[in-house]
Amino acid sequence: MTNFNKNFLALALGSLFCVSSMAADAGSYEVVQRLPLGAASKWDFISIDSQRQRLFVTRGDRVDVVAIPSGKIVGAIANTQGVHGVAIALDLKLGFTSNGKSNSVTVFDLESLATKTEIALKGKNPDVILYEPLTHKVYAFNGSSADFEVIDATTLKVVDSVKVNGRPEFAVSDEHGKIFFNVEDKSELHVIDAASHRVVAKWPLKGCVEPTGLALDLKNARLFSACANGVAVVTDSHSGQQVAQFAIGEHPDAVIYDADTRTVLTSGGGGTGTLVVAHQDDADHYTVAAKLVTEKGAKTMAMNPLDKAVYLPTVVAQQFILVVAAKRP
Repeated sequence: MTNFNKNFLALALGSLFCVSSMAADAGSYEVVQRLPLGAASKWDFISIDSQRQRLFVTRGDRVDVVAIPSGKIVGAIANTQGVHGVAIALDLKLGFTSNGKSNSVTVFDLESLATKTEIALKGKNPDVILYEPLTHKVYAFNGSSADFEVIDATTLKVVDSVKVNGRPEFAVSDEHGKIFFNVEDKSELHVIDAASHRVVAKWPLKGCVEPTGLALDLKNARLFSACANGVAVVTDSHSGQQVAQFAIGEHPDAVIYDADTRTVLTSGGGGTGTLVVAHQDDADHYTVAAKLVTEKGAKTMAMNPLDKAVYLPTVVAQQFILVVAAKRP
């Protein structure tokens, strides 16, 4: 073997070992705790205020505010009937809840947790809610009326309402003023221009049935859609081209991309409940590193960016709990 071939082989084996090691590290999550939060209730999304180390856990008619890592309930946002999600505006020190039954958005102070106002919406069943920091706007995506409403987060007034060709699901925004959201019943990914509030692109999600959870890798311009048929679809956020797929668990409803460790986490509530951890080998290739058993129903989640702990709400034996998954030391 020539020196060139020896060096090439060593380089290739070294690269393979590096990718394998990173994939193994990505999969080093384990369930470390189950935090009890009282009697069973309905729930949906969970959000985190990373500055104040608080979780906002939706509980049907209220939002429990939970200190982490202790799991102690330190407050609540009351009278949020049918609440689905909470959007966090760290720069404005405000939170916004999407109240599905009352067709409204509750605005509260992140420091005191006091309610400031409740904003009535024209649409029906606001579900996913997103704060877009470049324009200081809040987007409430209405599941039953197939539209979204735009709220000025500084004046707390509705400034626009836009119809959608389908049932909108989870949404994310990039640093260029673009908002992306899944359309569940159309298996599509739509793009909003935040300056005009208009849908400017509609991309098919081939091989994806009922996309829900959505995450974004800003550096590599990659979107991750969690699909009900047990796959995650990876889309180029500039071109709309699908670049990859990988297997995930049953009944997924949330995806997180962690840029620090280049991992994609999806939570599924079907069967025993799963947290699937995939390593990003490069922008277009992904290796499933682990499929962790959580609890049945644990389909939504939030990650603490400080320690990478993942919190997944569900009900076990008529008790509401947060399953905590953390990386092994």
